[in-house]
Amino acid sequence: MPERLQALFAMTAQNVPHIFPPELLARLREHVEIDPALVAHDFTEPRVRRTLARTEVLITGWGCPRLDADVLDAAPRLRAVLHAAGSVKGFTTPEVWRRGIAVSSAAAANALPVAEYTLAVILLAGKDVFASRDQLRTRRTFPYGGIVPGIGNHGRRVGVVGASRIGRRLIELLRPHDLRVSLTDPYVEQAEAARLGVPLLPLDDLLRTSDIVTLHAPHTAETRHLIGARELALMPAGSVLINTARGALVDHDALIGELRTGRLNAVLDVTDPEPLPADSPLFDLPNAFVTPHLAGSQGNELARLGRTVVEEAGRLAAGDALLHAVDHAALERAA
Repeated sequence: MPERLQALFAMTAQNVPHIFPPELLARLREHVEIDPALVAHDFTEPRVRRTLARTEVLITGWGCPRLDADVLDAAPRLRAVLHAAGSVKGFTTPEVWRRGIAVSSAAAANALPVAEYTLAVILLAGKDVFASRDQLRTRRTFPYGGIVPGIGNHGRRVGVVGASRIGRRLIELLRPHDLRVSLTDPYVEQAEAARLGVPLLPLDDLLRTSDIVTLHAPHTAETRHLIGARELALMPAGSVLINTARGALVDHDALIGELRTGRLNAVLDVTDPEPLPADSPLFDLPNAFVTPHLAGSQGNELARLGRTVVEEAGRLAAGDALLHAVDHAALERAA
């Protein structure tokens, strides 16, 4: 049996047993030599520093410190970073890529619960569940008599902003439902949109023609405040904006102003800043539904991230190519 690779956890320590429950940790240790009791949250700590000297694989997650030149100098044998979460932007540096260290991410696994959450919100929003629940709570009797006009998901128009992993998975999940789905993404060609089975529209046209707009674009210099006062004004009265991507995609001052008119509705799982200040109007506006950044992997979904890393560790140990390698060239326009 070949010698196992030397590995080190680098993340928030409390997350390790959730991402790698006993069965997964046992499988991981078939491929790497790792001490689950040693989790790096500070690369300057002496014991961590000694372990870095022989580390070949870093298994990272939320809370991983930055991998700068000093850290990498202390880890001369490092050959791969396997990230048990989504974006690697927060802790990788240009030095990682310059040194040819392979980087893998569980972003594809993390996309699944976000897409599922968004599907659920779309279907609930189409039935006006959020406002109806509040009215029922206030009146303690049915707020409507008989048929409720203007709601329902038959033929509801859904606009997807961004053909990210999450956006693409959402399009798949929406397919069995009787909805009309469209897509906007400046990096997608018409032929690719056709393969996804959706029409490709400019952003303005998508906003004008969608009952529900859901954001799945990355936060970059280009997409900051992608949805501002002008864009919100294009959305039809009664439409819903959903954001499970990054809070900075939306100009919150403009959104609050629009919500105060009662013309639009918003479901926000991410905000800018995050968390919101306690006095934010978004907590009290009846047409804003805010959740605490829980669309991504939570609870038992975290093990899916761990399984992705275990499988990548197996490929690495066998000398095979990583299935979820991060493309540095595409990182700037990725989440």
